[in-house]
Amino acid sequence: MTTSSGLREFLTSRRAQIDPESVGLPPSAIPRWGRGLRREEVAALAGVSVDYYARLEQGRIGNVSDQVLTAIEDALRLDPLERQHLRSLVSPQPARTRPRRPEKPQVRAGMRALVQAMDPLPAPLQGPRMEVLAWNRAASILLTDFGAMPARDRNIARWLFLDSSNRTRYPDWEEVAAPTVAALRAAHNPGRPDEALEKLVGGLSVTSEEFARYWADYRLFKHAHGTKRIFHPTVGVMTLNYETLHIADSDGQFLSTYTADVGSPAAEKLSILMSWGTSFTEEDQVESEAGQRQSEVD
Repeated sequence: MTTSSGLREFLTSRRAQIDPESVGLPPSAIPRWGRGLRREEVAALAGVSVDYYARLEQGRIGNVSDQVLTAIEDALRLDPLERQHLRSLVSPQPARTRPRRPEKPQVRAGMRALVQAMDPLPAPLQGPRMEVLAWNRAASILLTDFGAMPARDRNIARWLFLDSSNRTRYPDWEEVAAPTVAALRAAHNPGRPDEALEKLVGGLSVTSEEFARYWADYRLFKHAHGTKRIFHPTVGVMTLNYETLHIADSDGQFLSTYTADVGSPAAEKLSILMSWGTSFTEEDQVESEAGQRQSEVD
């Protein structure tokens, strides 16, 4: 995808999400053939000419002033992440300074040791494309046995959309799925080549209609913190807190942790689950760690 087509897709998707009445526009005498704002309405709200905005949306504008960009961002009601994304599309890095993202992220030995030391706190480590790079015993018990998966399948997006058991594992599946795709969208920078991400998105778009629909929405999301309801057949549904720790000097790797409020029913269930996880033996852990190291070689 070129930067210009990415810009057009992004701006078109954002204006399609805005109800004209919500920005004070009167009912139109001309029938609307699509959702949201027309180009001329965005131009009027931003205080630029229709021709200028049309050329900007088509990627046919050179330098754009900060004042104009801010006016367009305000007209489209962009949030901070969307504003950052727009500016990366309008002013991409020069090709000679734009490094390609490595297809096989490497995990520092110290990071891998930290993940293991966090047990019994479930802690999977992910790469920028949501590939699962490292995990501990607790993560395997709470989520799934990543070590039993082929290396290419160890990806949260692939797992979430292609493993039907996740519809049960996550009672609020859509509330988990939509941000997952939006986070992949935010990681997708048309100005920075990433063939592995393009391949992942292309494959999921073909095999999952829901993924394709979420991708077309062009929502952006950055993992931070919140709550998720997770079902486990041993203890039932637990409401857990998740925190996302972005790892410095790792080219986009991030660590997710899961905890429960102190004294809550979920805390008791999580404690029981970790203590009952006897099926995940010491031998399983050794094999799992070997699988994590092998995933960097495959």
